Amino acid sequence: LSPDEDGICSGRYFSESGLVGLLEQAAELFSTGGLYETVNEVYKIVIPILEAHRDFRKLTLTHSKLQKAFDSIINKVLGQKRMFGTYFRVGFYGSKFGDLDEQEFVYKEPAITKLPEISHRLEGFYGQCFGEDAVEVIKDSAPVDKRKLDPNKAYIQITFVEPYFDEYEMKDRVTYFEKNFNICRFMYTTPFTMDGRPRGELCEQYKRNTILTTMHAFPYIKTRINVIQREEFILTPIEVAIEDMRKKTQELTAATNQEPPDAKMLQMVLQGSVGATVNQGPLEVAQVFLAEIPADPKLYRHHNKLRLCFKEFIMR
Repeated sequence: LSPDEDGICSGRYFSESGLVGLLEQAAELFSTGGLYETVNEVYKIVIPILEAHRDFRKLTLTHSKLQKAFDSIINKVLGQKRMFGTYFRVGFYGSKFGDLDEQEFVYKEPAITKLPEISHRLEGFYGQCFGEDAVEVIKDSAPVDKRKLDPNKAYIQITFVEPYFDEYEMKDRVTYFEKNFNICRFMYTTPFTMDGRPRGELCEQYKRNTILTTMHAFPYIKTRINVIQREEFILTPIEVAIEDMRKKTQELTAATNQEPPDAKMLQMVLQGSVGATVNQGPLEVAQVFLAEIPADPKLYRHHNKLRLCFKEFIMR
């Protein structure tokens, strides 16, 4: 770039002081948005510039703002009140959508947004565009068969999704903030049985895990981002049981290690896990999958995994 061309580099922000001013403004906005960890990253750029200018007054102010940000992190961690957003996968189907037809997006909504809220909002918005009778929301998360859809209608499929990480990623994503920042992969599950029903007995309950990858990572300047990749994994009934037992163990571990202890939460988790009236609980899982050694050698590994899950669950 040449400073003599088209007035480039002549703006008031295109200077060292302009850069510092913009970074300080960014830090304030991050702090207001509750992204206190990013405040530290921004000031890592600012502080060396201030040190080079021996601007101790600004350094004092900067470090006081950093202290405030770190105090906020500590208070939020202790109180566990941080909520970064809720995510939904939205698919559009029908020629009325034009270029959006068969496109998928991940929407980031304010924390604790319920599925009926975003469903009502999108249905109302596109109802104004195409007519209320021409818009229909698909209630389930099963794959959409366009042959069964009315060509004169616009269909919207909305599914709650959660951030997804591989096991190796979890080593670097320890805090709640790290698990909710710079995320571009999301997962949702669809239960099904081989005869077409969504749910059945334990021995016939399959699950489809769908992993979506977005074009950009959240948080982003937009609240919806295109899905550019989709992966699907089918879990067999015993694999579904293993996943459920691991989830129950994690819930029990979180409830027992909670500081300060919460007796009501622990009671709820225990009732939901080992209560005598709980359908498809650990007792029934053990009776269905562990009563006998499987005849199929391919299931030995899953059988042993489930036994280890029960061992860990009991130890908790």
